[in-house]
Formats: sequence, structure tokens, C-alpha cells
Amino acid sequence: MLKKKLQAFLREWGIPFLIVISIMTPLRSAVADYNYIPSGSMKPTLLVGDNVFVNKLAYDLKVPFTTRHIAQWGNPDRGEVVVFYGPKDRVRMVKRVVGLPGDKIEMKNNCLTINGKPVAYAPSIPVTGLTPAERKLCDFSSEKLGNNSHAIMKMPFTNSLRDFDAIEVPAGKYFMLGDCRDNSKDSRFWGFVERSDVIGRVEMVLWSKPAWKLAAPIIERFFHRVI
Repeated sequence: MLKKKLQAFLREWGIPFLIVISIMTPLRSAVADYNYIPSGSMKPTLLVGDNVFVNKLAYDLKVPFTTRHIAQWGNPDRGEVVVFYGPKDRVRMVKRVVGLPGDKIEMKNNCLTINGKPVAYAPSIPVTGLTPAERKLCDFSSEKLGNNSHAIMKMPFTNSLRDFDAIEVPAGKYFMLGDCRDNSKDSRFWGFVERSDVIGRVEMVLWSKPAWKLAAPIIERFFHRVI
């Protein structure tokens, strides 16, 4: 009797479930995915606990579960937020594209110069989701990369790598920075990112809730567009 019930359950639920999984898993690998933000390196753009939608078809189509390209129709643009495999430990990371192949990048006191032109900065008001201490002790600016402006965050009372001389981004590679410039391990520390290691572009925050907190999700972060 138990054996017959088990067989019936597998026919009705088990096999359809396996079919769905077999279809959805490759789609998630090659078409669209989400990524949890575990650190504050992208504040104030992305907060700890944000779960972001990753468009894996933004630039190319890859063989599922690999970094091999089937087709390519674009490349990351300056100012876009992307997900990629870190060049040192191969862990998925989220940073902003600052330097394109062939660019000459320089930084002085956390202010960028790209191809000899200083990047435009303007005062910015901190967004929701930051602690009172962060609002009081940190500096916020609007940084223009490409056609869009985005907020960046500086922490004046921390030790950080705020200056480096001009470097040229090699062909086929990209220079990435976190928006929280004084609390981000990025290309200043581990170098350039290979084009083939770029997974996709971050489009929006789907939902937001730190994994270790029992508090309610941050509703105002839901479906928040990332620029």
C-alpha cells in the first residue's frame, strides 16, 4: 500500500518537479539570476541584504554552468553595475565598471580621472537604509560615469587606498570599483577583470532583508532600479 502511494506521489509531483528543475536551472545559469549582497562595499547604491536581479543576457549568451560564450552582442559600459567572478578566488562579486579596455585611470583623494579628464562630482543626499552613524560620519557625492550619475560614499576616518597613479586597462579587461570607496576590495587590490568573467548586469533590487535579522523586509527597496 505504501509503495503504491509513493509511486502515485512520484507520478503526480516528483516527475513534474524534476522537469521544472531541469528547465529552470539552466535558465538561471544562462538567462537570469539573483545575487545576495553580503557586504557594504556598494553602499549607498546597494545595501547589505539586497537581493538584486542579474540580467545574464545583457551582453552575451553563455553555455549554461560555464563562462564560454555562444554569442555576444555587447560589452559592459562605464558606470554599469555588474556581477563577475573575482580574479583571485573566483567568488561572485558585485562592483561598478569604471575603466574600459584601453582607458587610463587615475585616482587622487577618491576622485577619478579617466583618459585625462576629471570625473564630475557634486554633493549628494544619502539614501534610505543607512544608519544614523553612517549619515553623520560619511561623505556622499554624486559621480558621473557615462550618461548616468550615481551616489558614492566616502569614510574619511578609515584607512583606505584613496590615491593611485595613472594605469592603463589592458585589452579585454575591466577596472571595477565599489561605490563605498573606503570600504571596498576591488580592482585597486586584486587587479583587472577578464571580459569572459563578467556574468551579467545588475538591473534592480528585487527584495531586501539581511539574512541574519528577524526584522521585516525593507519594503521601499523592493523593485528599486539600480543606476
